[in-house]
Amino acid sequence: MFGYYLELAMRSLKRSPGLTALMMLTIGFGVAASMITWSVFRGVSGDPIPWKSSKLFVPQIDMWGPLQASGPGARSDVREPPDALDYADAMALMRDHRAALQSAIYAVAPTVLPAGVGRSPIPVFGFGVYSEFFPMLDVPFQYGGGWQASDDSDGAPAIVISDALNRQVFGGGDSTGRNIDLDGKDYRVIGVMKPWNPQPMFFDVVDTGGFGGEGPQVFVPLQRAIASGMENAGAVNCPKGVQPGAGYAGLQLSNCVWLAYMVELNDAPAVQSYRQYLDNYARAQQKIGRFDWPPNNRLRDMRAFLDYEHVVPDDTHMSLLVALGLLLVCLVNTVGLMLAKFLRRSGEIGVRRALGASRRAIHAQFLTEAAVIGAGGGAMGLLLTAVGVLAVDRVLPPRLADLARIDPALLLLTVAAAIVASVLAGAYPAFRAARVQPAWQLKTN
Repeated sequence: MFGYYLELAMRSLKRSPGLTALMMLTIGFGVAASMITWSVFRGVSGDPIPWKSSKLFVPQIDMWGPLQASGPGARSDVREPPDALDYADAMALMRDHRAALQSAIYAVAPTVLPAGVGRSPIPVFGFGVYSEFFPMLDVPFQYGGGWQASDDSDGAPAIVISDALNRQVFGGGDSTGRNIDLDGKDYRVIGVMKPWNPQPMFFDVVDTGGFGGEGPQVFVPLQRAIASGMENAGAVNCPKGVQPGAGYAGLQLSNCVWLAYMVELNDAPAVQSYRQYLDNYARAQQKIGRFDWPPNNRLRDMRAFLDYEHVVPDDTHMSLLVALGLLLVCLVNTVGLMLAKFLRRSGEIGVRRALGASRRAIHAQFLTEAAVIGAGGGAMGLLLTAVGVLAVDRVLPPRLADLARIDPALLLLTVAAAIVASVLAGAYPAFRAARVQPAWQLKTN
C-alpha cells in the first residue's frame, strides 16, 4: 500500500508545484537554521576526552580568603577559590602526589630557531608540564613518547613536539633523539605527537579560553621552562593590592595564581580521599599562619569545571533556542499550508471514502504526502545547511566558527529532522482530512 500512497502523493504534489515548493522551502529553511546552530553548539559543548573525562579533576584551593572576588561561575552569595594555583600550592600538591596521575601546567610561547642558513625563526605555542601529563591525558604519539619522571626534577632539556612542527623543522619522519633550538638553547626531541588539538583545550581553559588555534606545538618540563625564563603565555591573576616581583622568581614567591592543575582519580573513594586531602592541606596552612580562614576548596570534574568557566558561551545556547523557535514557526506555517491543501481536496476524499477507503487509509495517504514534502525539504535543508556552515564565520568569532563542520552525522540528522518535522506538521491536517464526511461532500458536488 505504501507504493500506492506514494504514487498518490507525487500526483498531488505535481498538481500544485508552487505550493509544494513553498512548503519544502519552509521546512528546509527551518531545519537548516537549527542544524547550522546545532553544528556550532555540538562543537563547543562536546566532550574532548569522553572515555576519561569522568576521572579527570581540577583542584582549587582558596589561598586568597576574603580578598578573593567571586569566580566566573560563582553565585553572588558564594566565595569561590581562584581557578588556578599559585606556585607554592602547586608544588606542594606535586610533592604530596595524592592522585594516580597529576601535573601542574602553564602556557609558554618560545621561539624555534631552525638549523640552516636563511631559515626564519618560528614562534610556537605550548606548555610546561610534568611527565605524568601525557599518560593522564592519553596524548597520542607518532614517534617516541613523554619524558621520564627524573627529567622533571633534573630540569632536563627534553621536548615533545607536534607533528606539524616536526614536518616544518625536520621534514617529517622520526626525529626523536635530534636536537631542536628553543630560545637559543638545545632541547632533545623525546617524542613527536600525532595531530592533537582537543576542543575545548580542557587541560588549560583559563589561559586558552578553550577554543582556537592549531593546538599545542611543544611541551617541555615545567621546571626547565621556569629555569630558562621561557616566555609565559598564560594568565597571571593576583589578589587586590598585590603585585608580584619581576620574572619567575617574583611569581614563585607571590600568591598570584598562574598554574593550571589537573589530577586523575579513578574511583569515588579516590575522589573523596583527595577532597579530604585538600581540606587537610588547607588546615595545615592555617596552623603555620599562611591562611587565617576555614578551608574553602573545590574539586570539580572536568565537565563541571568547563561549565564553571563558561567555556560554552551563553550566546550559543541562546542561538540554539532561537533556531529551534524558528523551526517551530516554520512548522506552524507548514501546518497551515498543508491544512489548506488537504481540505481543498475534500471532494476527492469523499469519493474515496464512498468507494470504501477507511479513515486510517486516508490518514496514511496524507501522512505519506507529508513525508514526501519532508524529504524534499530535507534536500533543500542539506543545501542550506552546507552554505550556512561554510558562511558561519561571518556571524560568529573564528574560534567558534571553526568548530562547525559538515559530516555524515549532520547530513543524516538534517534529512531525518526534515522528514520528522513535516510528518509532525502534517499530523493535524491529515487527521482533519480523514474526518471529512463522504455523504456531505457527494451531496455538495
